[in-house]
Formats: sequence, C-alpha cells, structure tokens
Amino acid sequence: MSIKANDLRKGQALIYEGNLQIVIGTDHVKPGKGPAYVQAKMKNVGTGTIKVNRFNTSDKVEDVNIDKRKMQFLYDSSGHGAGPWVFMDDETYDQLELDADVIDKDQSQWLKDGIEVSVMVFDGKALGVELPASVELEITDTIDQPKSATATNQLKEATVETGARVRVPPFIEIGQVVKINTETGEYLGKA
Repeated sequence: MSIKANDLRKGQALIYEGNLQIVIGTDHVKPGKGPAYVQAKMKNVGTGTIKVNRFNTSDKVEDVNIDKRKMQFLYDSSGHGAGPWVFMDDETYDQLELDADVIDKDQSQWLKDGIEVSVMVFDGKALGVELPASVELEITDTIDQPKSATATNQLKEATVETGARVRVPPFIEIGQVVKINTETGEYLGKA
C-alpha cells in the first residue's frame, strides 16, 4: 500500500530503494524558499545502516504491514545491560531473544522485569521494539538535597534501577519511584 511521505511516522516499516526500512524519526521542514519536504531517518533492516532521506511532501512510499506482538520483558542474558534480552509472548508463552542490533542502548536502558512492550515482526524476524510512553522506575542513587536549597527548577543527576542516568528535581530521594518518558528520558513526576 502506498502512503504519502507526509504521513511517515516513527516506527513505521516500508520498502524503500528495494529494501525493508524502519523509520527512526521524521522532520517536516518548510524552508523560506522552495517547497516543504520531509526528512526521514531510516534504518535498513538488512544491513543495519542508518540514512537520512529527503522526500517531497507529495512523494509516495510503499508501506509494509508488520505484526506487532505484545510481549513481556523477562531478563537480560548478559546480566550487565549488553543483551541479548529475553521476551515472552503473552499469548503463546514462547520466549524470544533480541540482540543489540534490534534493541539499541536508548531503548534497553528502560527495560525493567515484567514491562509490556510491542515487538515488531516481519516474515518471522524481529525488527524492533516499541516501549510504552513512560515507565515507573525506582531511584537507586542520587545526592541528597542541600538544606539551603531553595525551590528552583534545577535538576540533579540520579540513577534508576535499570542503571540509566536521569535528571530529577532536588526533592527526589533514594527509594522513591518516578515516572520517566522512554523517548526523551525526561522526568515526568512521582509515581
């Protein structure tokens, strides 16, 4: 099925230049002179290379239907965040291992035991993982708030239970659970 380049979205699969590609990000640009265009950052599934492609807004691309399976994250086989990561299909209870070429560091840092994700599958091969919009994680390390600190919107460094580093408000302490945006890594609030 053909779709307009203007309708490209992150996580979408398509056939471009004869290869299966996954859209990593898009940017709609309207320069001062000339027509508007779409810049799409795409990952070639076969080679793993990432390339930025420019499309006119009226260009058509070939969309591919991929299967999205609900799976639960079980554990990291390496034990230190390097993968492969093991997931279990919620319906069949089959287990699936995904390597670092499928899940990048930006995504794997938010994987917590029991978290529900969507694994994108095409022709029996896992292409990627869609994380929930936010996750709730416990703070395992941070500095104490200074007694003389005033109410400002300055943030401090903290480490969450998955090992990821985040910036949180000064009143957040070790042991508290916070909500984090999985796309940007931003603190959203207490859980």
